[in-house]
Amino acid sequence: MLEQQGRRTGAGSRPVGELPSLDVLVAATPATRDRVVDFLRAASIGVVVLWHWSLSITHWNGNELVMPNPIDYLPGTWAATWVLQVMPVFFFVGGYANLAGWEAITRDGGGAARFLGARMRRLLLPLLPFLAVWLVFDLAVQATGRRSVLDWGIVVFVPLWFIGVYAAVVAAVPITARLHRAWGWRVPLILAAAVLAADVLRLGPGWGGAAPGLVGSACVWLFCHQLGYFWRDGTLAAGGWPRAAAVAAAGFAALIILTTLGPYPHSMVAMRGDDTSNMFPTTAAIVALATFQLGLVMLVRSGLNAWLQQRGPWRAVVGANGVTMPVFIWHMTALVAFLWLYERAGFTLSSEPTTEWWLSRGVWIVGPGLLLAGLLAALSRLRRAAK
Repeated sequence: MLEQQGRRTGAGSRPVGELPSLDVLVAATPATRDRVVDFLRAASIGVVVLWHWSLSITHWNGNELVMPNPIDYLPGTWAATWVLQVMPVFFFVGGYANLAGWEAITRDGGGAARFLGARMRRLLLPLLPFLAVWLVFDLAVQATGRRSVLDWGIVVFVPLWFIGVYAAVVAAVPITARLHRAWGWRVPLILAAAVLAADVLRLGPGWGGAAPGLVGSACVWLFCHQLGYFWRDGTLAAGGWPRAAAVAAAGFAALIILTTLGPYPHSMVAMRGDDTSNMFPTTAAIVALATFQLGLVMLVRSGLNAWLQQRGPWRAVVGANGVTMPVFIWHMTALVAFLWLYERAGFTLSSEPTTEWWLSRGVWIVGPGLLLAGLLAALSRLRRAAK
C-alpha cells in the first residue's frame, strides 16, 4: 500500500517503474492517512517473527523439527497470549486496508476483477522465489539420498497457511464489502453465531467430522477481517473512547466466560498437553480475542497516531512496511539456516525451557535476524539484476 502511494506521487525525475526512496514515501504520506494501520501491520508481523525465533522451543523430536512454546512451563503466562497472539490484529487491519482499496477501485469504475488482480499479485507473487528456492534445494538434497524437507521440516512452510487463509478472505472482499454496506453489524454477529454453532457441533457430540472445524475457522477469520470495516468506515471512531471501551470490555468478558466456563483453553496459542487448541480449528475464543484487541487498539489509537506524526517513528514504520511480506515469508528459512549453523558449531537444541535456554534467547533473535537480512539483500540484488 505504501509502495503504491509512492508510485502515485511520482517524485521529480525518477525513472518510471523505479521504486521511490524511503524519504520520498515519508514525505508523500497524506495528512488523512491513519498511520496506526501501517504501524499495526508491521508490528503484528514483527511479533510473529520474534515469537517463532525466540519463544519457540525449537528442537528435534526424533527426526522431525518441532516448535512448541514454553507457556505450559510457566503458570499464568497464557495471559500474555491475550495480547501477543496478533493474528486477529493482522486480519482486522487487513479489513481496513482492503475496504479502502475496494472503495478506491469502485470509485474509479473498477470492479472485483481489478481489485482481486492487484491484491493477489501483491500477496502471492512474493511466494514464487520462496517456493522456487525450496524446490531446487529439496530436489538437490533428495538427489544425495537425504530426506525431503517435507519429512523433517514442515515448519519451514508455516507462513503458507497464513497467506492461504488471508488470500481466501481477500477473495471474499467484493462480497463482504457489499454485505457490510447493506447489513452492518449483523454480518459479524452472524459470523460469530456460525463459529459458536461449529464449536458446539465439534466439541459437543462431534458431529460432521472435520467440516465444522473448517467452517468455523473460516468464519473466525472472516469475522476478524470484517471488524476492520467498522474502523475504516468511521463507525468505531465516531463513538469515541466510550465505544472503544465497550468493545474492549465485551471482548474481554467473552474471553473470561469462554475460557472459564466454556471448553476453551486459556491460551490463545497451542499448548502441549491441551486436547483443544484455539488456533486450529479456530474457535470462538479467537472471535472474543479479536473484539478485545480491536477495542484496545481504538482506545490507544489517538495517542499512537499523534506519536506517528513524528518523522522518526513514521519513517521506521514506512521502512518496515516495505519488507513485511518478504520478512514473513523468509523468516522460517532464516531460522532453519541458523539452526543448522548452530548445531554445526557444536551446540545442542534444548527440548525444555531451561535457564540456559532463556539466557540464549538473544542469540535466537540476532542470529536468524542477520541471516534474514543477508537473504533479503541477496534477493533484492537479484530482482534488480533481472530488470
